[in-house]
Amino acid sequence: MAAELTAHELIAEHRPTLDQALEAIRTRAYWSPHPEHPKAYGENGSLDMAAGKAAFDALLGSRLDLGQPGTDDWVGGEVSPYGIELGVEYPHADLDVLLPAMKAGQRAWQDAGAEIRAVVCLEILKRISDRTHEFAHAVMHTSGQAFMMAFQAGGPHAQDRGLEAVAYAYVEQVRTPDTAEWTKPQGKRDPLALTKRFTPVPRGIGLVIGCNTFPTWNGYPGLFASLATGNAVLVKPHPRAVLPLALTVQVAREVLSAAGFDPNLVALAAERPGEGIAKTLATRPEIRIIDYTGSTEFGDWLEANARQAQVYTEKAGVNSVLVESAGDYKGMLSNLAFSLSLYSGQMCTTPQNLLIPRDGIRTDEGPKTYDEVVADLARAVDGLLGDDARANALLGAIVNPDVKARLEAAAGLGEVALASREVANPEFPGAVVRTPVLVKLDGAKPDDEAAYMSECFGPVSFAVAVDSASDAVELLRRTIREKGAMTVGAYTTDEEVEEAVQEVCLEEAAQLSLNLVGGVYVNQTAAFSDFHGSGGNPAANAALCDGAFVANRFRVVEVRREA
Repeated sequence: MAAELTAHELIAEHRPTLDQALEAIRTRAYWSPHPEHPKAYGENGSLDMAAGKAAFDALLGSRLDLGQPGTDDWVGGEVSPYGIELGVEYPHADLDVLLPAMKAGQRAWQDAGAEIRAVVCLEILKRISDRTHEFAHAVMHTSGQAFMMAFQAGGPHAQDRGLEAVAYAYVEQVRTPDTAEWTKPQGKRDPLALTKRFTPVPRGIGLVIGCNTFPTWNGYPGLFASLATGNAVLVKPHPRAVLPLALTVQVAREVLSAAGFDPNLVALAAERPGEGIAKTLATRPEIRIIDYTGSTEFGDWLEANARQAQVYTEKAGVNSVLVESAGDYKGMLSNLAFSLSLYSGQMCTTPQNLLIPRDGIRTDEGPKTYDEVVADLARAVDGLLGDDARANALLGAIVNPDVKARLEAAAGLGEVALASREVANPEFPGAVVRTPVLVKLDGAKPDDEAAYMSECFGPVSFAVAVDSASDAVELLRRTIREKGAMTVGAYTTDEEVEEAVQEVCLEEAAQLSLNLVGGVYVNQTAAFSDFHGSGGNPAANAALCDGAFVANRFRVVEVRREA
């Protein structure tokens, strides 16, 4: 296969970016090569806002032919949470044809080495970045995110996470040298001498099982971690969010081909309505790595049944914020209101339980009772979302009917401190937009425990009254240990309480944010610096991204011979 992109060209263009990424994961300082502002695009061949929208519109009602082997049908049926039928058709694969074709190109990809694989991955990410505006619309109309969030989280932030995975993959692969000369002295006898060669060998085909809410942000780490370590990757999107990952596969195949590699190293597995091919794929012997984001039930099934594969799961948890005292009461309320509202709470990092002492808290504005704290937070959310235009820009749309049903049922679980209201979206009349509901529960009542100890994914939060700060800490510990947590937040001016919360999070392996009152929120993480999940509690068995996330996607095979 003739290469249009030579190794020299790829290294010259992308090695500096790789080196910057390696430095960023070493220092954990802020860095990103992908601009967050929409106006930064439109030069050097990238699509500006108008061109990106036109490119997305051109996809509607089309057939996305990826040129994959084994295509036996065409499938589709995505409907935007904003009420638009996408009408895009995707190839349906005969797995007995596609999977062998994917394996065929792995040896050449393995032999290319860690650096070439890394810069090819960076070329894929660059071409995706050039189409960020197009991808943003694809993410918006499959996830229900508002455009600006879809642009940032589905574009530059997702691309950052993909690049982060490539950087970690490169570090782990070059940790062992390619060759070594080994000499062992034998006293008066001749020394023993061997020449040793060490080769990173991929496990096999990686399977990425995509999610509905963050198809690129959650999909890119596993995709690029497996590809950069020499594995072929089969992408199985969520049936309601195929388009962003199908476009990703399209770009990856184009780049692989242009670089002289088999495009079948990356392929798409779209499914017919109700087909449910994830279980079938997950237990096929060719699948050796699985990356999954979604429900605890299916994540647990994968861990128990996909025995032939290395399984990385991000499942569900119950995220808590402990509110013991506040040095900036207004800042706390503002920060929490935004955290509860962003994308209608449809994030695995959104706080659900607010643990508040029933006797109230100390603040810079004087003591506040439990009822006052809850009422003030309700007013903060109301104030944030009082204008419908602003509400639409923050909330996006409810991603599926299950979230809407949970939201409506939550009002019956306790005293409603903040009722959810319907918000009209004039641009998309078919969108289902709802503000959050905040419900009061009592941590001492067994009947309330069933609610706050279960994940209620969506714009639902519980203000849980507890007897004391120490009771809040113990409830926090039990929640993380039994249910898992992707995030933990705490507000306190008491050093002993702060130390106790930190100790719980260290012991139970949960990521903690303390006293956030500015423009950083508990449900946001930054690539190259923050770890998303820890892999140490029931919410996820892996972290995005660390060495453990990439190192077991390959093994080092040694060949030694007499020197």
